Amino acid sequence: MTVRDRIKSAAPRQAREGMRSLLVRYGEATSEVRPLPDFLVIGTKRGGTTSLWRYLVQHPLVPRLFPAWNTKTSHYFEENFDRGEAWYRSHFPTARRRAALQRRHDGPVRVGEAAPLYMFHPLAASRVAELMPAARMIVLLRDPVERAFSHWKERRGEGVEPLTFAEALEAEESRTAGERERLVAEPGYHSTAYDWYSYRARGRYLEHLEPWLSRFDRAQLLFVASETLYREPARTYARILEFVGLPPHDLPSYDVFNDRPSRGMDDAVRAELTAHFRPHNAALSRRLDMTFDW
Repeated sequence: MTVRDRIKSAAPRQAREGMRSLLVRYGEATSEVRPLPDFLVIGTKRGGTTSLWRYLVQHPLVPRLFPAWNTKTSHYFEENFDRGEAWYRSHFPTARRRAALQRRHDGPVRVGEAAPLYMFHPLAASRVAELMPAARMIVLLRDPVERAFSHWKERRGEGVEPLTFAEALEAEESRTAGERERLVAEPGYHSTAYDWYSYRARGRYLEHLEPWLSRFDRAQLLFVASETLYREPARTYARILEFVGLPPHDLPSYDVFNDRPSRGMDDAVRAELTAHFRPHNAALSRRLDMTFDW
């Protein structure tokens, strides 16, 4: 490719980035008229958050995030907290936009975002409780053995995981040592290792849910097994709509997004992980008074 060709190909990208930058600044300048979200999908990673988010934004009373942010999340309560509340509010529609949707569809508008790292981040629960004490949280919980392998396959597919699954599990503790403590000690710090290589730790759900359970009324938290969402999507979707205060809405289909089947896991690794998670799953079931078919 010649220099001229590179300049031509870069021009549209630069124009898009310039427009996006203008939209971001506009969103921040109008942040005072942008209400905070009503709900958050806080986890778990590889548990169906993308699929659920796609279902939710197909509801006529759930607007997508502001066009400058073509995504399902702001990562505000973990990676971008130092950007401030105005930046966070810039992601969401204005009160005027919400009111227009409410008039058009004759129902309550609900706005949210889906961020699977929120459940796992040690400071997210306290940050959400301080800023949005009335918010409702949806928590998808997948069989932690399947979740761990799917997480590894995602990282492997992205080219950031050179180790086999067994090797990655063995290296997890050394790779992530001290990272959770540093996140607490340095509120502006973001740990790639803590996010990328926490295959086993993320599946010990209860220890990461306790901060949420201690700060929010139990009625503000809806726990859903990912397997139930996959097996009974329409029924589960209806339950979630009711939880966030939306009228029923049927979708034409319930496709699964970002699916990475766990076929290929070594039997010995599966057995070891199953034994590891067994007491954690039992404690989770008792704490939530729920039965999981893991």
